[in-house]
Amino acid sequence: MKYVLLLRGINVGGKNKVSMAEFKEMLSHLGYTNVISYINSGNIIFDTSDTIETINQNISIILNTYPFKINKVILSQREYLEELENLPSWWFNDSYRKDVLFYTNEIDYSIMRERIEKMPLQDEAVHFGKYAVFWGKYNETSYLKTSYHKYLIKESFYGSITIRNFRTFEKIADLLKK
Repeated sequence: MKYVLLLRGINVGGKNKVSMAEFKEMLSHLGYTNVISYINSGNIIFDTSDTIETINQNISIILNTYPFKINKVILSQREYLEELENLPSWWFNDSYRKDVLFYTNEIDYSIMRERIEKMPLQDEAVHFGKYAVFWGKYNETSYLKTSYHKYLIKESFYGSITIRNFRTFEKIADLLKK
């Protein structure tokens, strides 16, 4: 079965360096096959017959070798592509910026959703998927006034989400379809 691993906060702004080549090699040593990465920010696709529990344990062991905390999201090909199939129509319209906020198991989904739903949306739209929150910001001039920009980063759960922009989300979906 094919899986995608999304790592949070690595190789951003020169901090928390994780070599994707080395990480892919570590996954290959676990017996995972067809290991590929997309850009240098923690997007890794691989095949394995392991259970999700085993995958989670194996990847946690690898992540614990780094001197900084790395949060992760692991989704099956089906789970990831399901999100793509269930998006609202606004997601496919032109917008200034669209982001996908994948949340880890550390997050209490109901609390996160409640907090986001209480945010005053300013020229933006939010869709709650099964594994991620999809957030669209309509234009550049109002971006700094959006709840995404003003409030989201201040939330206690912010450190447990990993964000991908629209193009990265789409590219990963394309790679999963191969």
